[in-house]
Amino acid sequence: MAWLVLLAAAAFEIAFALSLKPSDGFSRLWPTVGVLVFGVISVVLLARTLDRLPVGTAYAVWTGLGSIGVVTLGIVLFDEPVTPARLACIALIVTGVVGLRLVGAD
Repeated sequence: MAWLVLLAAAAFEIAFALSLKPSDGFSRLWPTVGVLVFGVISVVLLARTLDRLPVGTAYAVWTGLGSIGVVTLGIVLFDEPVTPARLACIALIVTGVVGLRLVGAD
Protein backbone atom coordinates (compact mmCIF):
# COMPACT_ATOMS: atom_id res chain seq x y z
CA MET A 1 0.00 0.00 0.00
CA ALA A 2 2.87 2.39 0.74
CA TRP A 3 4.07 2.02 -2.84
CA LEU A 4 0.64 3.02 -4.18
CA VAL A 5 0.61 6.09 -1.94
CA LEU A 6 4.11 6.89 -3.20
CA LEU A 7 2.87 6.64 -6.80
CA ALA A 8 0.06 9.07 -5.96
CA ALA A 9 2.61 11.40 -4.33
CA ALA A 10 4.69 11.29 -7.52
CA ALA A 11 1.62 12.08 -9.63
CA PHE A 12 0.94 15.16 -7.51
CA GLU A 13 4.64 16.06 -7.79
CA ILE A 14 4.25 16.00 -11.57
CA ALA A 15 1.11 18.17 -11.38
CA PHE A 16 2.99 20.55 -9.06
CA ALA A 17 5.92 20.94 -11.45
CA LEU A 18 3.73 21.26 -14.54
CA SER A 19 1.70 24.00 -12.83
CA LEU A 20 4.80 26.16 -12.45
CA LYS A 21 4.98 27.13 -16.12
CA PRO A 22 1.36 28.33 -16.45
CA SER A 23 1.66 30.20 -13.13
CA ASP A 24 3.92 32.61 -15.05
CA GLY A 25 6.19 33.38 -12.12
CA PHE A 26 3.28 33.13 -9.66
CA SER A 27 1.54 36.03 -11.41
CA ARG A 28 -1.57 34.01 -12.39
CA LEU A 29 -3.90 33.07 -9.53
CA TRP A 30 -5.31 29.63 -10.39
CA PRO A 31 -2.10 28.03 -11.67
CA THR A 32 -0.37 29.41 -8.56
CA VAL A 33 -3.06 27.86 -6.37
CA GLY A 34 -2.46 24.61 -8.26
CA VAL A 35 1.27 24.79 -7.51
CA LEU A 36 0.58 25.20 -3.81
CA VAL A 37 -2.17 22.58 -3.53
CA PHE A 38 -0.40 19.95 -5.62
CA GLY A 39 2.89 20.55 -3.82
CA VAL A 40 1.39 20.20 -0.35
CA ILE A 41 -0.57 17.07 -1.26
CA SER A 42 2.53 15.52 -2.81
CA VAL A 43 4.69 16.11 0.27
CA VAL A 44 1.95 14.93 2.66
CA LEU A 45 1.53 11.70 0.69
CA LEU A 46 5.29 11.19 0.60
CA ALA A 47 5.46 11.67 4.36
CA ARG A 48 2.76 9.04 4.85
CA THR A 49 4.93 6.42 3.16
CA LEU A 50 7.92 6.94 5.42
CA ASP A 51 6.64 4.67 8.18
CA ARG A 52 6.81 1.76 5.72
CA LEU A 53 9.62 2.68 3.31
CA PRO A 54 13.20 3.85 3.86
CA VAL A 55 13.37 7.62 3.47
CA GLY A 56 16.19 7.43 0.90
CA THR A 57 14.33 4.96 -1.26
CA ALA A 58 10.99 6.78 -1.01
CA TYR A 59 12.51 10.16 -1.77
CA ALA A 60 14.56 8.87 -4.71
CA VAL A 61 11.56 7.10 -6.22
CA TRP A 62 9.34 10.16 -5.64
CA THR A 63 11.75 12.55 -7.33
CA GLY A 64 12.67 10.03 -10.04
CA LEU A 65 9.07 9.38 -11.05
CA GLY A 66 8.37 13.09 -10.85
CA SER A 67 11.31 13.82 -13.14
CA ILE A 68 10.30 11.17 -15.64
CA GLY A 69 6.72 12.42 -15.69
CA VAL A 70 7.64 16.07 -16.04
CA VAL A 71 10.15 15.46 -18.83
CA THR A 72 7.72 13.20 -20.70
CA LEU A 73 4.77 15.56 -20.33
CA GLY A 74 6.99 18.54 -21.13
CA ILE A 75 7.71 16.88 -24.46
CA VAL A 76 4.01 16.19 -25.07
CA LEU A 77 2.42 19.37 -23.69
CA PHE A 78 5.09 22.03 -24.13
CA ASP A 79 6.78 20.77 -27.30
CA GLU A 80 10.13 20.38 -25.54
CA PRO A 81 12.88 18.71 -27.57
CA VAL A 82 13.31 14.95 -27.80
CA THR A 83 16.99 14.14 -28.09
CA PRO A 84 18.92 10.90 -27.68
CA ALA A 85 20.68 12.36 -24.64
CA ARG A 86 17.37 13.23 -22.93
CA LEU A 87 15.96 9.78 -23.67
CA ALA A 88 19.12 8.13 -22.33
CA CYS A 89 18.87 10.15 -19.13
CA ILE A 90 15.22 9.16 -18.70
CA ALA A 91 16.27 5.51 -19.17
CA LEU A 92 18.88 5.91 -16.44
CA ILE A 93 16.29 7.36 -14.05
CA VAL A 94 13.86 4.52 -14.84
CA THR A 95 16.62 2.00 -14.18
CA GLY A 96 17.39 3.61 -10.83
CA VAL A 97 13.74 3.76 -9.77
CA VAL A 98 13.16 0.12 -10.72
CA GLY A 99 16.37 -0.90 -8.95
CA LEU A 100 15.37 0.91 -5.77
CA ARG A 101 11.95 -0.73 -5.86
CA LEU A 102 13.53 -4.16 -6.24
CA VAL A 103 15.92 -3.74 -3.32
CA GLY A 104 13.66 -1.53 -1.16
CA ALA A 105 11.50 -2.61 1.75
CA ASP A 106 7.90 -3.62 1.00
